[in-house]
Amino acid sequence: MLELRPGCEHCNKALPPDALEARICSYECTFCVPCVDAVLGNVCPNCGGGFTPRPVRPARHWKGNNYLGNDPAGTKLRHRPVDPTQHAQFSAELRAIAPEDR
Repeated sequence: MLELRPGCEHCNKALPPDALEARICSYECTFCVPCVDAVLGNVCPNCGGGFTPRPVRPARHWKGNNYLGNDPAGTKLRHRPVDPTQHAQFSAELRAIAPEDR
């Protein structure tokens, strides 16, 4: 189950469970759209993968107890700002490769 981390790892912007601008990689590293686009270039600084929109967990019980009230979002912040110069070096080759081909 997705942890639904509460904020952008780079800029620390709040990303509540219903945030439409939350982006995650396959390891659930979480960043906001402006950081993914302007700083990271769609390359995760932790694994080199690409990002996808984070799903929104239903806030209301519709079926099977699968909702935010039963499975709350994570609360542990992971604020690890990315050094833009180091990330540019790390991601230079990866940016030219589609995320699904990395």
